Formats: sequence, C-alpha cells, structure tokens
Amino acid sequence: MTTSSGVPEVVVERLPQYLRALAQLESSGIDVISSQQLGELLQVTPAQIRKDLSYFGRFGKQGRGYSISHLLERLRVILGLDQTWNVAVVGVGRLGRSIISYPGFEPEGFRVVCAFDSDPAVVGQVAGGLTVQDFKSYVETAEREGVQIAIVAVPAAVAQTVIDDLVAAGVKAILNYAPKSALTPLDVRIRNVDPVVSLQSMTYYLSTT
Repeated sequence: MTTSSGVPEVVVERLPQYLRALAQLESSGIDVISSQQLGELLQVTPAQIRKDLSYFGRFGKQGRGYSISHLLERLRVILGLDQTWNVAVVGVGRLGRSIISYPGFEPEGFRVVCAFDSDPAVVGQVAGGLTVQDFKSYVETAEREGVQIAIVAVPAAVAQTVIDDLVAAGVKAILNYAPKSALTPLDVRIRNVDPVVSLQSMTYYLSTT
C-alpha cells in the first residue's frame, strides 16, 4: 500500500526504526554511520536503507556515510516529530492507566492531555495526573485540548463503536490497543496493536525449532 505522497507504507513504518537506532548511536558518541553498518544493526540490507531514504531526498555522500545528527534531524521533520502532538486516551482500565502514565511519550513529542471512560465508577478518578472524563464529553474536550491522536484501550466488544465515535468527532489518527481490529475510512490512519497476536507469531518459530 502507498501513502498519498507516493511513499510505500512499509517504508514509513521502517523510518521510526531508523530514528531509534540513530538516536542510540548519537547518544553513544558516534557521528557518522554507513548504510552497511546501519543495515547490520537493524538487520536490513544497505540497499533497502538507501532506497527507503531516497524517497525523501539525498542524505549521505558516496563513501562517507551519513551524518547521524543531520539524518536524525531530517527524519524527525519527515515524521512530524519536530512538533508536539496532543493525545487522548479512551478507556482507563489497567492498560489505559499504564498508557497514560508511560513516561516515554512526551520526550518523543506525544503529550497525553486528556482521558475518557464510559464507566461512571471510573469517571472523575485521577490517572497519571489527569481527571478521567465521561466519553460523552469527548468532542468538546478534545477541541479545547487540541487533540490530534486518540489511543483506544477499551474492551473488544465496544472497540468498533468507540472508534466510529472518534471518527465522527474528526479524529484522523488512532492507535487501537483493543484486542480486535477495527475498520475506519481511508482518510483515517489506524494502527492495531495486539500483543497476543505478536506472541502467537513468535510461538510458531519456537514450536518449529
């Protein structure tokens, strides 16, 4: 599948992997890296790395490799990480509370600004410094807080309904932790995260060794 800009989605999905590896290299005091070295680190061929980056312009010089600081800066701009994105969490059970309290979002440009639930026993509680609000007030609150991304952590039975409501409210980017894939219009980006599915794909390899 290709994005509206003509870049294959699989390429976009690899860019954060490059970003993370480069950030770790920079923190280790390394200034320059070749596509060969980066490929070995990420188990990707050097040719694939060069092809992926070529969608966004010229980065390295033949025989000299990539300036890590320059490539990091460019990748952050390409991924829109040169700005802060406001996030809403919908569903404040154990998983939702963990997401709200996760300290790794803000340093990477994602700020959880509000949280919602439909359970009257949960609404009004404080989670990660945020007062949980009734999901019925989502539109008003999200507009006031400038929400651009929603993270969904609700039971599977209500996931599609909640996501439909978010789409109707104008959300264009959704990270779905509910254990059920959801359908959205083509202009809405959704990523379904199911750790059980990931574990099941790993046990295939364990059972065949």
